[in-house]
Amino acid sequence: MSNLQPLAGQTVLVTGASGGIGGAIVERLSAEGARPVIHYGRDRQRAEALLGKLGGNGLIVQADLSSPDGAFALWCDALSAAGRIHAVVNNAGVRNEISIDADPADWRAAWQKEFQVNFFAAADLCKEALVHFKQHGGGRIVNMASRAGQRGYAADAMPYGATKAALVNLTKSIARSFGRDGVVAVSVAPGWVRTDMAEDFVARHGKDAAVADIPIGEMAEPAEMAEPAEIAELVAFLLRPSQASVNGATFDVNGGSYIR
Repeated sequence: MSNLQPLAGQTVLVTGASGGIGGAIVERLSAEGARPVIHYGRDRQRAEALLGKLGGNGLIVQADLSSPDGAFALWCDALSAAGRIHAVVNNAGVRNEISIDADPADWRAAWQKEFQVNFFAAADLCKEALVHFKQHGGGRIVNMASRAGQRGYAADAMPYGATKAALVNLTKSIARSFGRDGVVAVSVAPGWVRTDMAEDFVARHGKDAAVADIPIGEMAEPAEMAEPAEIAELVAFLLRPSQASVNGATFDVNGGSYIR
């Protein structure tokens, strides 16, 4: 295996791949030799543009993860197209705000929506992937959690933090239960990364609110790359076959902000 292609021969399903972090992950995986399976929910044009940037090195699969059966349909279609999947990156996520003063029906709907997309869909994909990995000698799972899952979250966004905390726990359970089957599962818990979700928060609340407890005073901002690329580099590293002892770990990427 070439040192420049540490993921050569690996097919990796990435959910929410048409977004900022997902797109960066796909590009990085392709650069390291993997064949990405690009999942999108609604924006096929963006997914096709991403595949074009990869020179056609990948597959595109559509699925609505807000549907209870969406993740199972995604797995079935992805496996049918790819034949063998070596890793899954559960990156898709949504974040909304709901006040404790909301109507009970609205409150319940907000929690159910975020758990469906951020956690249940990821858990369903993990289930299908684990069966597949056990049959084929192992595989990798990277679950995109959040700093919010490590330290709690703002009053109007409690569902988001709860889903991410659940995702971290699921990852640890998978690592404990299926490590002997050749499965490596890890979580990545970013703080603020400049994505559409973060930009929306800054537009409504101001940058000071976003970076108030970050010692470096900035969102993740490497000098030579867009912010999501920093997360993508870490994900690609964690998917390398040489990284087996990371199983069950959570990798915080938050600029040194307090997380516990």
